[in-house]
Amino acid sequence: MGETHNHEHNHQPPPQQAAAPPAMPLGSARGPMFPPAEQLLQLHYCIHSNPSWLQTVLLAFQHYIVMLGTTVMIATVLVPQMGGGPGDKARVIQSLLFTSGVNTLLQTLFGTRLPTVMGPSFAYIISALSVINDLSDSTFRSEHQRFEHTMRAIQGSLIVSSIINIILGYGQVWGKLTRFFSPVVITPLVCVAGLGLSGRGFPQVCDCIEIGFPMLILLVISQQYMQRVHPVAQSILERFALLLCIGLIWAFAAILTVAGAYNHVKEQTKMSCRIDHSFLLSSAPWIKVPYPFQWGTPIFRASHVFGMMGAALVSSAEVHFSF
Repeated sequence: MGETHNHEHNHQPPPQQAAAPPAMPLGSARGPMFPPAEQLLQLHYCIHSNPSWLQTVLLAFQHYIVMLGTTVMIATVLVPQMGGGPGDKARVIQSLLFTSGVNTLLQTLFGTRLPTVMGPSFAYIISALSVINDLSDSTFRSEHQRFEHTMRAIQGSLIVSSIINIILGYGQVWGKLTRFFSPVVITPLVCVAGLGLSGRGFPQVCDCIEIGFPMLILLVISQQYMQRVHPVAQSILERFALLLCIGLIWAFAAILTVAGAYNHVKEQTKMSCRIDHSFLLSSAPWIKVPYPFQWGTPIFRASHVFGMMGAALVSSAEVHFSF
């Protein structure tokens, strides 16, 4: 009886199983949820704390404006030297924006899932310029035909060079190579790729100094000094300073254009300063969906391919250490 009483007294109910954690959305991190302030100071949003829909739309549009500037710059550098006009430039910009959106969705859903936008790389400009210079001595019936032939040659070299990125990525070769990379190695590489193009990008600000210089000054003042005026101003400017500055400077450029400030200037100044002299909107259709080989069958040439392969390696290293 004593053993029976002792057995009944020590009997404990079976432990209850913990409830399963809630399902996490696609693309979220595999870890506990913490407020952003506990992860990093001055961090307002982390991967779990998304902004409101209004702020999301405004931030996305601001990111689109920044990306549009780099995309337009690449098309502005390459297309005129290829013999293309405003319509060809508009198609190149449309194709770059469309493919960048597709790449962003793919890497967000199936790739690294980093909260970043995949855009065109400046590392390919030098290789593309070499293709353009190689075909500059060829004879064509028109400038538009020269543009299409050059575009087909650039397409072929890009297709082959992209195979290098696929092999390095899926073959895990790049992961093994990155162990030998250090900031001492990669910093000069990124600096050479960026500083080599500064001679083409930054001087364009001086082509219209009355618009480019106020934009730089206003952006620096709004981000470094105007945030201290009021807490509301700090909350707005640290998120949307670039969007507000672009809107104000564009309105200033529109006023100068309507007032006739650029009616009696050089043609290059009109192209840089007037808001109605690029002819992109008038030459581009409202709805245009890019498709593969829209300029014709790609042209493959060994000299062009090897140049693009070098650009692909530089772009891989630049993107890896930037992310």
